Amino acid sequence: MHCPFCQHADTRVIDSRVSDDGATIRRRRECEACGERFSTLETVELKLPLIIKSDGRRENFDARKLRVGFDRALQKRPVAEEQIEAAVRAVVHQLRMTTEREIASRRVGEFVMAELRKLDHVGYVRFASVYRSFEDVADFREELDRLERDLPGEGQLPLLGAEVVPIDRHADKKKR
Repeated sequence: MHCPFCQHADTRVIDSRVSDDGATIRRRRECEACGERFSTLETVELKLPLIIKSDGRRENFDARKLRVGFDRALQKRPVAEEQIEAAVRAVVHQLRMTTEREIASRRVGEFVMAELRKLDHVGYVRFASVYRSFEDVADFREELDRLERDLPGEGQLPLLGAEVVPIDRHADKKKR
């Protein structure tokens, strides 16, 4: 590694620390020539597939765009930052696990929708409305009906202002 101060080609590592998540290593270095110290950050570089847009263009995957999509869908929703970060990591992991060099943006959208379904139903419907280009209220109703039919909804707020009623799972046993 070249010294950023004097451009000398030889530096030595004097300390290394692994990050809490184990994804990066921070190295403290010292230049052999000028004695200046600096830090470097080492991360794994994995090639993610190119994203094929609906108009046929190909773009490099951008995790920032993915995060923005989650943030827009979950704006003002009771979802913790850690949960959003975990969902973003899950989508990136799915992309890494595909052995394809290119992947359609529609498929990435499906990965995102699957994660949003787990996190927050309202965020899921928001994302789906843009992703699937809902044109009228009937499209929303159809998606809401599908969501209510497919998901038990435990641990999430109701979709349509329904009254929150606690469920006693042991009520049948108590009656006996």
